[in-house]
Amino acid sequence: MAGLKDDAQWIVLMGFVVSFSLFFIAIVLNQSTVIGQTTAEAVLEFPKNDIRGVRDVIIQSEFLKVNNIRDVNNISNVQNDIRTLSLSRQNSVVNISSTQPTISNPYTTVDIHYNNGVMIYNEIWRSK
Repeated sequence: MAGLKDDAQWIVLMGFVVSFSLFFIAIVLNQSTVIGQTTAEAVLEFPKNDIRGVRDVIIQSEFLKVNNIRDVNNISNVQNDIRTLSLSRQNSVVNISSTQPTISNPYTTVDIHYNNGVMIYNEIWRSK
């Protein structure tokens, strides 16, 4: 740049500044696009409606009347069906464990575990 006039030196220097600033802005925009994409994918991977549906069916199955041994078998059959359907239709593993109310503990407690390989959801549900 020693052989250029002052005006030419400023033009070349401004060209370098503009090109570096455009390069920097392109890198920043590229990274923000990647961050936005992965955030949107993480939101899509959360199976909110699947969890709600399985949870509602599990809670409804807990309110089946237990009058005799045959009804206890029906509840266990319903829970086995819930496990089988969630595995075959949603590719998710659902584990259910529950305790019925007793004199010392008047609460129905249901432990729900949902796992579809990407998302793990655990809940302890209690009702009087």
